[in-house]
Amino acid sequence: MASDFTVFLSEMMRNPREVSAIAPSSAAVARRMTEGVEEVTGPIVEIGPGTGSFTRAILNRGVAPDRLILMELNPRFCEELRQKFPGVTVLNRPAQEIEQIGVTNLGCVISGVPVLARPQIQREVVGRAFNVLSAEGVFVQITYSPNAPIPAEVQAQMGITARKRATVWANLPPARVFEFRRRAQ
Repeated sequence: MASDFTVFLSEMMRNPREVSAIAPSSAAVARRMTEGVEEVTGPIVEIGPGTGSFTRAILNRGVAPDRLILMELNPRFCEELRQKFPGVTVLNRPAQEIEQIGVTNLGCVISGVPVLARPQIQREVVGRAFNVLSAEGVFVQITYSPNAPIPAEVQAQMGITARKRATVWANLPPARVFEFRRRAQ
């Protein structure tokens, strides 16, 4: 099996519009993205897992593979993910179809899908994820911006709030991790 970086690089060169990062996420950012997943109840969905940096961290935190569903658009990444992570459900589907995979009451959604400055994607991905997240569910998003990847006015419209978890300097480029939850009633 090829290294994560080799697979990532070949897919980025083959289809740069489909692979939006410049390198696979570091183990340091994966640890911050997956904090607390071992404590949530219900299924966990990872959208845009790429080569599986976050997937590996989720499983290393003790989450059973049968609780984890990966939604990845790139067929080659899907193949690699199935080989690397037996027992994990890998779906070759876009994140926008999260409501259509037949799972509700999600405990957590881990997102590597770029939503910054893309209001349509914010609503199609984050908004739809909140339709299937449990009341206590959390949506965790990586971004390369110092600010939340969803502006405050869009958060208000969607009934969610953001909290910055961390800035991870040990990533290329440095990453920020934000978590989104339903606004308290």
